[in-house]
Amino acid sequence: MTLTELKYIVTLAQERHFGHAAERCFVSQPTLSVAVKKLEEELGVPLFERSKSAVQLTPIGEKVVEQARKVLEQASAIKEMAHQGKDQLTSPLRVGAIYTIGPYLFPHLVPALQALAPQMPLYIEENFTANLRRKLRGGELDAIIIALPFTETDVVTRTLYEEPFEVLLPKTHAWADRTRIPINDLTSEKLLMLGEGHCFRDQVLEACPALEANLKNPEQTLVAEGGSLETIRHMVASGLGITVLPHSAIGTSQYAPDVLITRPFDDPVPSRGVALAWRTSFPRPKAIDALVQAVAQFKQA
Repeated sequence: MTLTELKYIVTLAQERHFGHAAERCFVSQPTLSVAVKKLEEELGVPLFERSKSAVQLTPIGEKVVEQARKVLEQASAIKEMAHQGKDQLTSPLRVGAIYTIGPYLFPHLVPALQALAPQMPLYIEENFTANLRRKLRGGELDAIIIALPFTETDVVTRTLYEEPFEVLLPKTHAWADRTRIPINDLTSEKLLMLGEGHCFRDQVLEACPALEANLKNPEQTLVAEGGSLETIRHMVASGLGITVLPHSAIGTSQYAPDVLITRPFDDPVPSRGVALAWRTSFPRPKAIDALVQAVAQFKQA
C-alpha cells in the first residue's frame, strides 16, 4: 500500500469516473485502474462498484477512503514538520469562501495580507458551504471563510466579524421615506432572493419565517436560481423589486446617486457572523494568524 495508491482512491471517490480521476492525478487511465485494482487485491475487498455508466464506493470502500484522506493529510503534515526551519508564511495558502462573502471580502483581504505576508500568495476559491466543508475536510483547502453557525469535527472556528442585513430599494420606492423597516413588512413587497444552496437565503428566511409562504408565489418572491448578490442588486436597480443584503454587499456606489438606497431594519436587526475555519491538524498556525490579522486590519479601517 502506497500514498500514491491512497491518493488515487480518494480522487476516484471524488470524481466517480476513472478517466476524470486519472486526469486529476496526471496519469493515464490504465495506470490508475491497475493501481486501484492492486490495492483492492492487497486489501482483499472491493472498494468500488464498477459499471459502464458510473463508479460507486462500496460500504467498506467508504470507510477505507475516509481513512485514506486522514492518512494523506497526516503525510502532508509530516512534510510540513520536516520544514519547520522554513517560514510558515512563504508557501501558498489555499482559502475558500462562500459566494456571498468572497467577492466583498477578498478585494480588501488580499492587499492587507500582502502587506503582512508578502511571500505568501493566496489560492482562492468561492463555493457553497457544503462544498467548502468537504474540501476543507479532504485537505483540498487550508481554511474557509463561512457564515455561522458552522460546526465540523476536528475543525477550529473563529469569528472574524458580525455584519447587519439591510434592505436595498430603488430610490423611487415608497419605503424611501422610512428610516427603518420592520422585517415582517418584507412579506408585502416583491422580494428578490437567492436560490437554494446559499446559506444567506436560509438566514433571511430564518430572520423572517413569514417569507416561506411567499416563496411559491412569483408575484411576491422572485428567486434568482443560479444567481448572485450582484445579479440581484442589478435587478433591484432596474426596478424589479427589493432585496435583503449583508452590509458588505450593498454596493450602491456602483450606480448613480438617484438609483439605489438602503434602509436598516428595526430592532432586533438581523445579522450574520462571518468566521474562519481550519483543521486542528493544519501545521501553519502563523498563516492562520496572518489571515485573521488581515481581516481585522481592514475592518478597523
